[in-house]
Amino acid sequence: MRAASLRFPHPLILLVGGVLLAALLTWVLPAGEYARQHDPATDREVVVAGTYHAVARQPVGPFAALVAIPQGMINAADVIFFVFLVGGAFSVVERTGALTRGVNGLVRALGRRETLVIPVVSLAFATGGALEHMQEEIIALVPALLLLTRRLGWDPLVAVAMSLGSAAIAAAFSPIDPFQVGIAQKLAHLQLLSGAGFRMLVMLPALALWIWWTMRYAARTRKPKEDVSTDAMERMGSRSAVVLAIVLATFAVFVYGVFRLGWDFTQMAALFFVMGVVAGLVGGLGLTGATESFVEGLRSMAFAALLIGFARAITVVLAQGKIIDTIVHGLSEPLGALPVLASAAGMMAVHTAIHVPVPSVSGQAVLTMPVLVPLADLLGMSRQVMVLAYQYGCGLCEIVTPTNGALMAILAAAGVRYERWIRMALPLWLGLMALGFVAIAVAIAIGLR
Repeated sequence: MRAASLRFPHPLILLVGGVLLAALLTWVLPAGEYARQHDPATDREVVVAGTYHAVARQPVGPFAALVAIPQGMINAADVIFFVFLVGGAFSVVERTGALTRGVNGLVRALGRRETLVIPVVSLAFATGGALEHMQEEIIALVPALLLLTRRLGWDPLVAVAMSLGSAAIAAAFSPIDPFQVGIAQKLAHLQLLSGAGFRMLVMLPALALWIWWTMRYAARTRKPKEDVSTDAMERMGSRSAVVLAIVLATFAVFVYGVFRLGWDFTQMAALFFVMGVVAGLVGGLGLTGATESFVEGLRSMAFAALLIGFARAITVVLAQGKIIDTIVHGLSEPLGALPVLASAAGMMAVHTAIHVPVPSVSGQAVLTMPVLVPLADLLGMSRQVMVLAYQYGCGLCEIVTPTNGALMAILAAAGVRYERWIRMALPLWLGLMALGFVAIAVAIAIGLR
């Protein structure tokens, strides 16, 4: 079959199929689990190496698998309501016209230097990915990104590549992401930020490759610029400028809340709700106009929010059937018979495979690190190398796996089908995996600790 003819089912069908496949696996794979204990360094429950044991089978039937779908939505409620409230808030901002005027002003200011938009926007999202594993937060910005790409004649897929793609690549190679490398280094008893220089050296070519690929795709698929009416091209007034200032101030508070106050999705959702209300009033919509726009935004985000809950349901089924630990044990056990370099490459592949049923980088770290640390010591492999294998395998998987609810939600919000994204991203994903393997080989050769 040619790549051009590749067509996946509707995302909801794909995810329901994943839920049913997970249920089937609970009938096929033996149930088992590791003992767990509280880890004070990460304040999380982590597995205890060498404690895997069989437990009574708990196969999940067809109806129980379907019940897991609303359960997945309950488990992902904080993210889902964040998506709803942020989507509603940005719908209000968009109705004021401030976003359109801001985008048109940016395009006017760039003149013939429009291609600078891709590296500048990509690096902005890469910074968010490297610092705080930005993903779900991007969903709210999709309408603004679509305005920009449409105005410049670019395919909506470019908006996804500049945002989620750049953030995920930066997170996968980040030296400081607290939810990925930070937790993994704590669990491996490594000093935080150790090996940061090496990671930064690898992250730079990875990002450069992704940005180049995005620019190349944008140039190949570009259409004539969207015609803009005289009204839309009018200069930004003071009211629109204030609305955009409110948006920027919201993001400043958002960054402060996440890094200094430990905010989670519930606090962030409340912040953006306030932004929507204030922007609507300042933008002249009034309470009624702001409310109507907010409801439209909720409606437009319903599909994206559903995808997050459906994706979470797959993990719910695997946990109910007690086979997640079985999968981890079965994939990691053969690595002990391989040479160091082959074992490191195998760890990358194992982390990629595990990230499909466990689409949480922090959740995967607490599940796999305690198992693989003793294995790495036994093989004479540096624990830093083991963490690199986790970062690259797990982190890069985020741009291709359909169980990543944020990816599926962003694609839905941008109106991009999953198979179109895969056709664009898969070749580069393979290239980045190869770069990760080369980096691991170099780390082993130089004795990175």
